[in-house]
Amino acid sequence: MITRALFNLSDAGSRIFLAILIAAAVLVPASNLLLPPDHALHVPTHIVSLVGKYLCYAILAVALDLVWGFCGILSLGHAAFFALGGYAMGMYLMRQIGTRGVYADPILPDFMVFLNWKELPWFWYGFDNFLFAALMVVAVPGLLAFVFGWLAFRSRVTGVYLSIITQAMTYALMLAFFRNEMGFGGNNGLTDFKDILGFDIQAQGTRVGLFVATVVTLALTYVICRLLVTSTYGKILVAIRDAESRTRFLGYRVEHYKLFAFVVSACLAGIAGALYVPQVGIINPSEFAPANSIEAVIWVAVGGRGTLTGAALGAVAVNFAKSVFTTGALAPYWLFVLGGLFIVSTLFLPKGLVGTAGDLITRMRGGRSGDAERRATVAHPAE
Repeated sequence: MITRALFNLSDAGSRIFLAILIAAAVLVPASNLLLPPDHALHVPTHIVSLVGKYLCYAILAVALDLVWGFCGILSLGHAAFFALGGYAMGMYLMRQIGTRGVYADPILPDFMVFLNWKELPWFWYGFDNFLFAALMVVAVPGLLAFVFGWLAFRSRVTGVYLSIITQAMTYALMLAFFRNEMGFGGNNGLTDFKDILGFDIQAQGTRVGLFVATVVTLALTYVICRLLVTSTYGKILVAIRDAESRTRFLGYRVEHYKLFAFVVSACLAGIAGALYVPQVGIINPSEFAPANSIEAVIWVAVGGRGTLTGAALGAVAVNFAKSVFTTGALAPYWLFVLGGLFIVSTLFLPKGLVGTAGDLITRMRGGRSGDAERRATVAHPAE
């Protein structure tokens, strides 16, 4: 089984992708910690956190590509799973503040004291423990995905109807979390974090550690998804994507295969959200916005649906472009650029950047092999 797993990761794309991640996990921290700030190759701490945020989005994109690219489930609700994982980590970070908050309450977060809450809500208990919070990061999005997927897939809701329902789910959660009565900070969300696992969250070493953890998580996410899609289970997923009715007619329990992929994808999205929050420093209901889910779909489409590596590349590339466009005079035009990216990738690059590049490489290799065969034929004509 181990040999088969290694074989599934032996293709050139996987090797290159994992090599890039290993290089980033080594070179970026070394450049930040070992080189002086005035060195040309020094990477500032704020850039480390910014790239870490991009990689969190890459994890979300790979998770979405698992269900959309290989199973045909166009989910417009993955922002909900991302945000739920982020809130679980944010609740842990809020419990670590203690008496260092504005109101110096050892138990209640500042926003609860401000709202005149007298005791901690029951669903906040346990979040002072990191292991419990880490469990909730995976369990809450996974449970929501399981309940939602069980009801939707058993009812054979597919296509645009499923997309609309997932979008309605994340929109409903956004409205709920905006309410102060929910106990999650209302529209301000959770912020002003102090430390994580006893380390100052603003310290340079902590920022670098979070970056390395994000890189490792992205690599593990890719490996997990790659092993799934190259296995027998993955072949059945592709069959469901291409011909669901025919796959069901052959005797496969289609809803079970789709449900498993959906739950795994939701758990990975929750982990991405948990890594995102300490690096950004805030989590609020705007992360549930349906526009975020739509943007994640654009990342996957631009990078290459059904490639995994393309999804990660698309997330990093699009968010880098977003950072460039939204920090200057071009900020009002970003949404037009984002829409244009989706249109161009759909009409002219249906396989995305990675898929199109792969086709070009295949054609070039085919052309060279064809030329070699012709030269061999001319040199040694058949008698």
